[in-house]
Amino acid sequence: MRRWARLGVLGVVVALAVSGCSFFGHGDDKSTAVSVFDVKVGDCFLAPAPPPKAELTDLHRVTCSTPHQQESYALLPYKDPATGKAPDEFPGAAALKSFADGNCAQEFQGYVGADYRDSSLYFTYLVPSPRSWAQDDDFTVLCFITTTGQTLTKSVKGTGA
Repeated sequence: MRRWARLGVLGVVVALAVSGCSFFGHGDDKSTAVSVFDVKVGDCFLAPAPPPKAELTDLHRVTCSTPHQQESYALLPYKDPATGKAPDEFPGAAALKSFADGNCAQEFQGYVGADYRDSSLYFTYLVPSPRSWAQDDDFTVLCFITTTGQTLTKSVKGTGA
């Protein structure tokens, strides 16, 4: 059952709101579909194709030298601010969004080498869905570097971009 997905709407909304970008199609690419549970820091991805899905199960991974729109830079286990632990019950979309906004922003500089407010890059994220939280013990927020529509052709790690 680990194939149940993460709630992608929040990340999509953030990406669109911050960057004003549209989604990118996959067309004839050299991507490999990977489960959201198999994402690793430093993986590069094609952005999800329209229309946006509420839950994503797979992402399209490419080598970072292949044109892409996103790069994973942090995998953050959700912790309730009051207890410092992952709660048994799904904490809700607002709590996950707040956690992801703050923690993905905090991790950005350590990966890119520049504060996100001074960067030409942006971040977005995927958060656990109520289903993956309950069925898969999925408590991890996935943070991604993204752009306002430009294509990346190498890793952004340490670039200071």
